[in-house]
Amino acid sequence: MNIWEELSLVARKDLRIEVRSRVTVQQILPFGLVMLLVFAFALDPDRGILRRVAPGLLWVAVLLAALLAVSRAFSVETENGGNDGLRLSGLDPAAIFLGKAAAIALELAVLVVLLGTGCVLLFDVQVKSFGVLALASLAATVGVASVGTLYGVLAAGLRVRETLVPVLMLPVVAPVLLGATRAWEAAIDGTPSDAWPWIGLLSVFAVLYVGIGMLAFGPLL
Repeated sequence: MNIWEELSLVARKDLRIEVRSRVTVQQILPFGLVMLLVFAFALDPDRGILRRVAPGLLWVAVLLAALLAVSRAFSVETENGGNDGLRLSGLDPAAIFLGKAAAIALELAVLVVLLGTGCVLLFDVQVKSFGVLALASLAATVGVASVGTLYGVLAAGLRVRETLVPVLMLPVVAPVLLGATRAWEAAIDGTPSDAWPWIGLLSVFAVLYVGIGMLAFGPLL
């Protein structure tokens, strides 16, 4: 098999596990929506503030959901001996990394769409450019998923992985969250063309994190 076939095999395996367990739908998505609802009730007297902070709230919710998704994905692998199976499978470690990152990125993309819809409904947000939102979200989810996959396998098997993964991830994904928030602000409450530098920055970080992950995943696995 070539790297694309191996990537697809790993991604389909992880997505099948997610579909069967329904953790994203039953636990992670409700968690994100509850976060948005709490902020909506807390700031309801001032709808202007809600609209201004909506992008930041959305990406904080996505980050916390990503932490749950990463912890869940690698706890399943560890408990069932999945990591040992991957080591013995003969698959290219880079393909394994890309497949797992792609599965997490797809889950996050679904969350962004659903939570973004929640922001529009709860915070009375007017979107000026859906294309800008889509591109920024794509680059941001790839970056976050890549970092999560790399640190997830690093912490897999450790008793403190639930606390170690957030500590490792947060400093690295901070630029991604900043870029995604600024791009969304430009597409919602500003000039969409102002988002392009941020989208470019997000793309650079996505490529950088994917490249590092492909190189480092094998030794960590």
